[in-house]
Amino acid sequence: MLKRYLSAPEQSFFLFGPRGTGKSTWIKETFNDAYLIDLLNPSVLFDYLANPDRLYHLVRELKDGATIVIDEVQKLPQLLSIVHALIEEKRGWRFVLTGSSARKLVKSGADLLAGRALLISMHPFTASELGSSFDLNNALSHGLVPSVIMSPDPTETLKAYISIYLREEVQQEALVRNLSVFNRFLQTISFSQGSQINSAFIGRECGIDRKTVDAWIQILEDLLISTTIKPFTKRASRTVSTHSKFYLFDCGVFRSLRPKGLLDKPAEIDGVALESLVFQHLRAWVSFTKSDTEISFWRTRTGIEVDFIIYGENCFTALEVKNSDRVRSEDLKGLRTFREDYPESKLVFLYRGTDSLQIDNIHCIPVEKFLKDLHPENRSLLLTQ
Repeated sequence: MLKRYLSAPEQSFFLFGPRGTGKSTWIKETFNDAYLIDLLNPSVLFDYLANPDRLYHLVRELKDGATIVIDEVQKLPQLLSIVHALIEEKRGWRFVLTGSSARKLVKSGADLLAGRALLISMHPFTASELGSSFDLNNALSHGLVPSVIMSPDPTETLKAYISIYLREEVQQEALVRNLSVFNRFLQTISFSQGSQINSAFIGRECGIDRKTVDAWIQILEDLLISTTIKPFTKRASRTVSTHSKFYLFDCGVFRSLRPKGLLDKPAEIDGVALESLVFQHLRAWVSFTKSDTEISFWRTRTGIEVDFIIYGENCFTALEVKNSDRVRSEDLKGLRTFREDYPESKLVFLYRGTDSLQIDNIHCIPVEKFLKDLHPENRSLLLTQ
C-alpha cells in the first residue's frame, strides 16, 4: 500500500477532500483501532438522524483518549454540536471528521468546532508518493485520483466520476433545479481551466445569467471539485489583471469534462492538462508542508503572464509551465518581465525535455523530474532562502 504524505494530528481534526482521493483508506490504515461511524451506510445514517444524541451516550462509554471517526460528517451537521460538547469534557477523545463537501456544514451554520479541531486536506496522489509507479503520460491522460488510477479501467472510471458527483451530491441535495443545464455548465467551464473566469460568456453559452454562473462555481468549490487562484498584486509597479483563474482539482477530471471536436488542437488540451497537473502538485505541497504559502499567478494588462507565483515567508518563486521538449527564448519572456519588477524572486521554467539547464539565471527543469522531486522533505525546489 502506498504511503501518503498526510500526517495525523494529535488533536481532533477535519479531513476534507474530493471523493475518491483515499480519505477512508488512509483513515482505516492510520486509525485501525478507532470507533467508526460511517454515515455513508444508510442504516447508520438513519439511526443518527432519528437520534443524534446517541453519539453523546456512545462516546461517554468509551475509554478516555479513544479515537472516534465520523465518515462523511457533512451528511449530518447537527452531530458537530455534540462533538463540541464532548471535546469540552476534556477526556482526551480525538474526533476524526471526514467529508467530501463543506457546503452543507457551512449552510447549516456549523462553526467547525470553533477552532477546537484542525482542518487538513487530502489531495490526489503526487508523483513522489507514487515513486517508480508514476508515469507522466498516464497522469496527463487519467489524472491522479486514487480511485481512478487504481481501478482496472481508469478511462471508464473517470467517465463515471463526475456522474457520481452529479447524482449523489448535486441531485440528491437539490443544489440546482435543472441538472441537464448544470451538466452543460460543467462542460463549458472546462474551457476555462487554467484561465481567467468570464462569467458573462459562460452564462451566454449555457443560457443562464451571470449570477447563476457565479453561484454554480461556488457549488463546485464547496464540493471540492474546483478552486480559483488570485492574481499576484503585491508591490505592483504596473497594471496587472484582477480576475481569478479557475482550476478543476485534477487534470484527469478536466479531460473527462472537456468536450473534444475536430477543430480542437490536441496540443492545446495537453498544455492545459500539464499546467493543471503542476498546479495540483503545488497545492498538495503547500498543504502537506503546512506552510503559510500562497499560490497565485501574474498577468499584466498587456497579456504578459507567469503561470504560478508561490509566495510565503521563505518562498518567492515564479514558475512557468510549457508543453514543449525544448526551451525557446520567447517562452521565458514572462519570467524575464516578472524579474524586472521582482528581482528577488526565483525563476523556474518547467518543460517536457530531459536536461536541467540554467539560462539567464532561470532554472529550466524537466517537468517530470520536478514533480518527482517535489515532496514535503524537499523544500529547496521552491524556497528562495
